[in-house]
This record gives sequence, structure tokens and C-alpha cells, in this order.
Amino acid sequence: MRRLVLTLRMIKFEHTVFALPFAFLGALLARRGLPAGETCIWIVGAMAGARSAAMAFNRLVDRRQDRLNPRTAGRELPRKLLKPGFVIGFILASAGLFFFSAWRLNPLALLLSPPALAIVLLYSYTKRFTSLSHLFLGLSLAIAPVGGWVAVRGELSADPFYLAAGVLLWVAGFDIIYSCQDEEFDRRMGLYSIPGRLGAAAALKISALLHTAMVAVLGYAFYSFDLGLLSWAGLGLVTASLIYEHRIVSPSDLSRVNAAFFTVNGVISVGLLLFVGLDLWLFR
Repeated sequence: MRRLVLTLRMIKFEHTVFALPFAFLGALLARRGLPAGETCIWIVGAMAGARSAAMAFNRLVDRRQDRLNPRTAGRELPRKLLKPGFVIGFILASAGLFFFSAWRLNPLALLLSPPALAIVLLYSYTKRFTSLSHLFLGLSLAIAPVGGWVAVRGELSADPFYLAAGVLLWVAGFDIIYSCQDEEFDRRMGLYSIPGRLGAAAALKISALLHTAMVAVLGYAFYSFDLGLLSWAGLGLVTASLIYEHRIVSPSDLSRVNAAFFTVNGVISVGLLLFVGLDLWLFR
């Protein structure tokens, strides 16, 4: 039990809040309302399983770099509070939960679950060969609204991919902000990132452009889904939150990166779900 608690702390299990609301957003729009209770349960199971497997895998493959990075040296694997064998077991159990949940949803969800898991695991290697690693992380979370749509409809269409594009741009943008903390370390270790390659000032401008594009893409998605005023108010909240996020971080002052990364992005994902959910519930 102690090792399990340490593992959940290591993967920051509570940050599932970033992706889970977008999975439910895809499900809500597919149903034009709240999905069945059992469907909601298995969506949660699939998201928790996939994210837990991906985060534990990331900590496992990055444990040597984490040991050398002052910012991450205190993590559980570098400090040897956990053994790699236990983390591997946790990854397999989490992947099992993901596959089982997908199976309980519908045949298409199960069919798409192996490539989906492969994508979220591949991200952990991308910093070794491309500065576009931030976009790969965005792709990993962009699967969430498509997965929510498939969970409800049991079929694919173009509609959820507008949401997926917005999530990709959003995640890539805030990951660039977060990576500014490791600009010098990435250069020294030969790791690829936009801050490491272009510097924090240029990286933050690219992040702002990605977030501007995110708002535009989500606006098009809302228009395509014919959503009401409450949903557009939610998009306004997203826009204001992103502006705030970029105002509290600068190349010369990264002290508030954690506030930008955790607090603001939690508000964005949960807030957007609440506004769209209320819109569909009250005015569908």
C-alpha cells in the first residue's frame, strides 16, 4: 500500500483532471447530454488507466535524466523510494484497466485502445529526437475527446477531431511554458525541447501563438456543434485564463510556472466542461 501511494504521488494522479473533462466533453457532445451512468464509469476507468500507465512509463524511462536534474531529483525513482519492477507492474495493471474499460464500452473503443496506448507511451521518448515533443504530448491528450465520442457513439466521425485539435494546441502550449524551467538542462543533456532550442523568450511567444490558435479552433468547434451562449461564455473563461497564464510567466521570472501549469489549466478544463454541460442540459 505504501508503494502504491508513492506511485500515485509520483504520477500526480490528481492531474488526471486535465484530460478527463475533455473526454467527458466529447461524450456530452456525442450524446447532446449526459451519457448513461455505466458509460461514464468506464470512461473514467479508461482515462485513469491510460494516463496512469503513460505517466508511470514516463517516470520509468526518464529516471536517469531525473536523477541529474535538480528540479526532478527528488522524485520517487531517483531517490530509490520505488523499485523499477514495482513501477512496471503498476504500468501493466493500469494498461489492463484501460483495455478492460474499453472492452466494456464498445467494440470500436477496444479496437482503438492499443494504438491509443502506444501514442501516449511514445511521448516519453520524443524529447530524445525532436523538439516537437510538446506536440506529441498534445496528441496524447487530444485522444481524450475522441475517446469520449467513441465511448458514446461506437463510431468515428470528423466532429470530435475539432475538439481534439484544440486540446493538442492547448497542451502543447502549456507544456512549452512548463519546459522553460529545464531550458539549460535540456541543452546540457542533448534533449530536445523548444525552450532548449530557441530560448525561453521565443518559446513563450510560440506558446502564446498555440493558445491563440486553440481558442480559434474551439470557437469553430462550438460553431459546428451549434452550441449556445453558456458554451461561448465557457470559451470566454478559457480565453481569459490563457491571457492570465501568459501574464504571470516571463523569460526572466519563471517562479509562477506551477501556478500557470496546474491551477490555470485545471480551471480551463473543468470550467469548459461545466459551461458546456450546463448549456446542453438547460437548452438542448
